[in-house]
Amino acid sequence: MQRKLYEQDHEDFRATVREYVEREVLPHRERWDADRMVGGSAWLAAGRQGILGLAVPEEYGGGGVADVRYRSVVIEELARVGAASVNLGFGLQDDIFLPYLLSLATSEQKARWLPGVARGELIGAIAMTEPGAGSDLQGIRTTAVRDGQDWILNGTKTFITNGIAAGLVIVVARTDPSASSHGLSLLMVEHGMPGFERGRKLDKIGLVAQDTAELAFEDVRVPAGNLLGEEGGGFAHLMANLPGERLSIALQALYPARAVLDWTLEYTKERMAFGKPLAAFQNTQFRLADMATELDVVQAYVDNCLRGLNAGELTAVDAAKAKLATTELQQRVVDRCLQLFGGYGYMSEYPVSRAFLDARVQTIYGGTSEIMRTIIGRDVTGMRS
Repeated sequence: MQRKLYEQDHEDFRATVREYVEREVLPHRERWDADRMVGGSAWLAAGRQGILGLAVPEEYGGGGVADVRYRSVVIEELARVGAASVNLGFGLQDDIFLPYLLSLATSEQKARWLPGVARGELIGAIAMTEPGAGSDLQGIRTTAVRDGQDWILNGTKTFITNGIAAGLVIVVARTDPSASSHGLSLLMVEHGMPGFERGRKLDKIGLVAQDTAELAFEDVRVPAGNLLGEEGGGFAHLMANLPGERLSIALQALYPARAVLDWTLEYTKERMAFGKPLAAFQNTQFRLADMATELDVVQAYVDNCLRGLNAGELTAVDAAKAKLATTELQQRVVDRCLQLFGGYGYMSEYPVSRAFLDARVQTIYGGTSEIMRTIIGRDVTGMRS
């Protein structure tokens, strides 16, 4: 069945992205893995070619394009070559960090920050997770206390994507200790503010070139003008952006799974066993048939979610279903494909082994599969456990 998500403009944009990937990503991946950091040149080149900051208004140097199908193209092309670390960094920037600025920033804040984001010069991060608070935002202990024209920020964050490279961090802090979820606010912390320190670049089993870090804030003076959105509105702001964030993760699960299947199809057609290609064996064909079918079916739902997000109709439950379905499917696909590669699949020189490790976190971050099931289950039953 022909996929009808994209139009000609999207395919023209795909050619630009593919050229960028081949020139600015593929030659550098081994070095980035060794450095455990995607090079800044990749960000700057993406900014120059209009691959980053797609939704930034033209007046601030961006593409002014709200159609999320263009972001889908970027994710697809990076997934095609197994560039999961780049995909996650760019996805955090354009699908998670940027929407907060576009929807909540004042005109002055937009003029200050958006041009750098569009150029790939200003990398963003969002600091929610703490050593003792992950999916449960009620457990956030980072505090911000008003002192004249400043907020005094104290606390520690962990597992922060883009944490080392970020020049601008949205920090979720408790500004009213007595107000539960209504006591959270979003503060924009900038590189160089005294008391803002980056801790360890965390050593992960996958996504090794993606800089994930610990961040510490000790008596950081954040100007009142760096409050993003409403004081005490942090929880509501976070909830409003969840559908788009989780759909981005869904795409970064589905498209890599598709790429791994493509690599496996090619390998099983070439690899010989008992005098014939692996692809000629019934067991191999059954495995491939199952995966191809599951991917096509889930793809149809995700494409519909993309249309829904463009139309402003994607709900938190819709997005939870997309994330649950795609990330769990990705786990199954990469595991089965690695098995079909046999011993070679266990060798790090084969991209399927990297994909296997990169995929594991997908059912954890952005809300675990258990959280997704809770959201969906409450919607289906109308009951809370």
